[in-house]
Amino acid sequence: MLEIVNFLNRYIWSNALVFLFLAVGLFFTVQTRFVQVRRFKDMVTLLFEKNDDNAGISSFQALAMSLGSRIGTGNIVGVATAISLGGPGAVFWMWITGFFGSATSFIEITLTQIYKSKLEGEYRGGTPFYIYKGLNLKWFSVISAIILTVVIGIFWPTVQANTIALTVKDSFNIPPLVTGTLLALLIAVIIYDGVKRIATVSEYLVPFMAFGYVGICIVLLAINASEIPAMFSLIVSSAFNLNATFAGLLGTAIAMGVQRGVFASAAGLGTETFESGATSVSHPAKQGLVQALSIYIDTFLICTSTAFMILITGMYNVNPKGGEPIVNNLQDAGPELYTQFAMGTLVSQTFGQYFMTASLFLFCFTTLITYFYKMDTNISFVKETLNLKHSSKFVNHLARFGLLGMVIFGAINSAPLIWGITDLGVGLLGWINVITIFLLSKIAVKALKDYDEQKKAGLNPIFRPSKVGIKNADFWEELEAKELGEKESTAALTKPVNSRSLSYPQQ
Repeated sequence: MLEIVNFLNRYIWSNALVFLFLAVGLFFTVQTRFVQVRRFKDMVTLLFEKNDDNAGISSFQALAMSLGSRIGTGNIVGVATAISLGGPGAVFWMWITGFFGSATSFIEITLTQIYKSKLEGEYRGGTPFYIYKGLNLKWFSVISAIILTVVIGIFWPTVQANTIALTVKDSFNIPPLVTGTLLALLIAVIIYDGVKRIATVSEYLVPFMAFGYVGICIVLLAINASEIPAMFSLIVSSAFNLNATFAGLLGTAIAMGVQRGVFASAAGLGTETFESGATSVSHPAKQGLVQALSIYIDTFLICTSTAFMILITGMYNVNPKGGEPIVNNLQDAGPELYTQFAMGTLVSQTFGQYFMTASLFLFCFTTLITYFYKMDTNISFVKETLNLKHSSKFVNHLARFGLLGMVIFGAINSAPLIWGITDLGVGLLGWINVITIFLLSKIAVKALKDYDEQKKAGLNPIFRPSKVGIKNADFWEELEAKELGEKESTAALTKPVNSRSLSYPQQ
């Protein structure tokens, strides 16, 4: 079974999908007139826009939840693997992927907001919502929601829990069963309070872990400041096949940089759309811009910090598939140890091991709690679409117990087959999501144009779908109708009274 899954993954996750992400990112960048550059100031200021709506969360909370999901082992081991196979030049192509991926994220998140709904008293949105409302494919939207529920709620937690359990066992010799059980209990306390608790935990925990990780990188750069120019020169020269040591790795550098950039940020996969659907904003483009910023943070801060720590300390090997080692500074050590060895140069290898254990725990833990929200959103979509509200409590409790059970299962088992099946499911959805947002990108661009025009007029942008000709945006249509009704009522109350038009009852 594992051989079959790996065989299929070689085709699903081929370079064709990876470069498709790069191509559509370039297309969206041109289509939006480089929105990730010209609206960068808005990306930052919108983070702190207040939210007084109890049904939704703030933009900052949505960003924290999204980063909690995006930032994981891919930002550490994934980047190290890219360097190991493609050389330092892979980092440059990772940056290019992140830049274009920011535009891709803007498109898919703006679509998420346009087609979101209010379900069970909370705002919900994501991939199945815009497949259903945007493309009018009800049957396929339900199938995609079911696949996402299984993949995100059942398969993915096993790998994250396994990573935590193994690192804790290596550092503190705590049995994986104990780690898994305590981890499940901690997650249960958070997820049983719903999206508000998840958002609050993410709001405080994600900035802490991100700044701590980047802080270590800054210290390492400061200590090795004289090597910074040489490091940048190495990255750029290797990216364009200008470095004699890494000559011949251009194709691999591009492929690995793009692939790991996509895996780390998940821009375009559709798996990072659900947090943004929970946000309360006055215009869809606002949340699109905030999440475009999340790609910058994920790629240019976290992934780049990993790359810089590895390269400036020389703690890496370069060993292309099927070839002889080009660089072997760590005597055949695997890429999962590169960052640990780099951090170990600060104080000791023991420090590096403990800091990496703490980092991986926080990265994987925040990812696990956001998995629950994604799963819960897809379940809510299926129940609403198929009118299965009567099974609400049973299905929700079953899903919660399933996720918590898989956390314990993942902690005590290695799950290469489950991880392979997960990659297969998400790869298929990746193909579908990229094509979907490409077909719907004109809708997102309409919303962006409307946002730009209102900003130019000095207004706080408010979305009115009828004004821009967008259909099936039922959440916004209801708001627009309510706003129009309130204006008509106000106008009727303030209209001057013509006494001759009124009839009075006889005395």
